Amino acid sequence: MKIIIEDNYENLSHKAAEVIKEQIGQKPDSVLGLATGGTPIGTYNELVKMYQNGEIDFSEVTAFNLDEYLGIEKKHEQSYHYYMQEKLFNKINIKKENIFIPESKPKNPEEYCKWYENKIKEKGGIDLQLLGIGSNGHIGFNEPGSDFKSKTRVIELAKQTIEDNSRYFNSEKEVPNKAITMGLDTIFKAKKIIILASGEKKKKIVKKIVNLEQTEKIPATILKKHPKTKLIIDKAANTKDLVSN
Repeated sequence: MKIIIEDNYENLSHKAAEVIKEQIGQKPDSVLGLATGGTPIGTYNELVKMYQNGEIDFSEVTAFNLDEYLGIEKKHEQSYHYYMQEKLFNKINIKKENIFIPESKPKNPEEYCKWYENKIKEKGGIDLQLLGIGSNGHIGFNEPGSDFKSKTRVIELAKQTIEDNSRYFNSEKEVPNKAITMGLDTIFKAKKIIILASGEKKKKIVKKIVNLEQTEKIPATILKKHPKTKLIIDKAANTKDLVSN
């Protein structure tokens, strides 16, 4: 795992966007895995600026999102369909048919998850996966205890995740308790991975990810043995024993 420490969130966001820009420059029809949440917003803002400046062309790019709440309306402001359209897709030239976000109300969730998994394989797999980290170490919605061999599936959200995400809703009771998420094995199969962490609240989990051995109790530790993972953090999320490598 390569560690990159930036001075602040703005620099972190720009660095992540530069890595994505480089990927698309090398392979215009790249398959990107995309994340939601608070941390990637700055990265998406940077990508939009780069697109507006003529630095990136998304016309051949395919995008797969990590996850979506189960049972939420797509037009709900906290759905990941809404998030992705507002933060990125409506502002760049990606083709609608090349956008894949897990359905929030599939008729047969189990069969749909198999379809989503197979669709990723059909597109040649994910070239570059963007991730954030939950305070309990989850990536996507793979909560602590998730099998490292897990595929795309329906998962029940941990109490910590519901509490963390309640800041985006009017109350904790409004947060859906289930989601569809890419599995840990699905994520690990990405050719390259960027994982972002910003702010003092992520300091403890960053330290655990870097210092502990792989453990399903902290899902993000699966990435320790991925050959091309970049952990990009800002100084607020850093601990004294971490240095860029």
